[in-house]
Amino acid sequence: MKFKLLPVVFTAAITSLATLYIAANYQNDLPFATGSRQLPVNYAHFTGNTTVNSGQPIDFQPAAEASVKAVVHVKTQTKARAVTAEDIFGFGQQYYIPPQMGSGSGVIVSPDGYIATNNHVVAGTDRVTVTFNDRLTAQARVIATDPSTDIALLKVDEKDLPFMEFGNSDDVKLGQWVLAVGYPLTLDATVTAGIVSAKGRSLGINRTQSASAIEAFIQTDAAVNPGNSGGALVNTNGQLIGINSAIASPTGSYAGYSYAIPSNIVKKVINDLMQYGSVQRAYIGIEYLDRKTFSPQQLAQLGIDRSDGVYIAGIMPGSGAAVAGLQKGDYIVRINDAEVHTEPQLQEQVARFKPGDNVSVTYMRKGDIKTTTVQMKNLQGNTNIIK
Repeated sequence: MKFKLLPVVFTAAITSLATLYIAANYQNDLPFATGSRQLPVNYAHFTGNTTVNSGQPIDFQPAAEASVKAVVHVKTQTKARAVTAEDIFGFGQQYYIPPQMGSGSGVIVSPDGYIATNNHVVAGTDRVTVTFNDRLTAQARVIATDPSTDIALLKVDEKDLPFMEFGNSDDVKLGQWVLAVGYPLTLDATVTAGIVSAKGRSLGINRTQSASAIEAFIQTDAAVNPGNSGGALVNTNGQLIGINSAIASPTGSYAGYSYAIPSNIVKKVINDLMQYGSVQRAYIGIEYLDRKTFSPQQLAQLGIDRSDGVYIAGIMPGSGAAVAGLQKGDYIVRINDAEVHTEPQLQEQVARFKPGDNVSVTYMRKGDIKTTTVQMKNLQGNTNIIK
């Protein structure tokens, strides 16, 4: 039994049904970049509103002006294709899909031309062009993508570009002001403002692209429309705290809520794509229940009597969780220093680690609080780098 969160969830990119069909059914081999490049810990290029409760209205202007310079318009082209589809009798029929064009946004994350955007903006496309805030254009290469988080990394051959500093998405608070920066509806760079209305939201939209989908969206009421996908969610200090990825809407246009991938997840994914060409994803080695899919009566029948924490429904043999002594029936309540109340919050915390990392896990067993150290492993059950 699945609980439907919202009537319709749209990814906020302009595209056609044909392009969506091709993106869902054809995967091109992407050029993976390798090397040892890492994003710096901090980008000290802008200091905005650092005074809290000063009694003065918040000034969005410095953050907005700095942000629009580091956000680009992403245009995509897909060549005409012949698609063969079988009917119910097994006979193949060929269809012609004309050339398609799409549009989204991207965020410059380094001065030498690395750009973060959404996977769904560039998936299945043949040509990517970015337009900078000063209206100059450049061809972009898709370095690598991560469908699990809906992140893609682009590269343009430019130097000394304005870029955005990563903020700490763990520090984002409910009710704080944020800015959404992007290129909605093929307009020029546009800034909207809103507040954070929820954290750790899971919508299920990434599961169509990946069996290991990771969703822990920051939900805001900043206006986001088609074309904003891949754009920046920014705090009032001008720091990147998320990549805008989806909207909840019955029409396909903004209707109240938008969703951004937290910057701590984005930064980890981008670092891995730069260094390894693929994401080094870590796993604790547990199975857990998504309590949203069960009624209170069903949860009671299963013996799940807590409203927060992540209930462990099973342990993978030989996993880090098994070695650390976690058991079925335990409730995970903290990862390192971060409290964990829901399954998406657990995903958000685990997504920032790589195989081989040692993580402190606090859990409850029969009313007692315990702590253990779990060594994270990859899907193969080891700590090797996967390329």
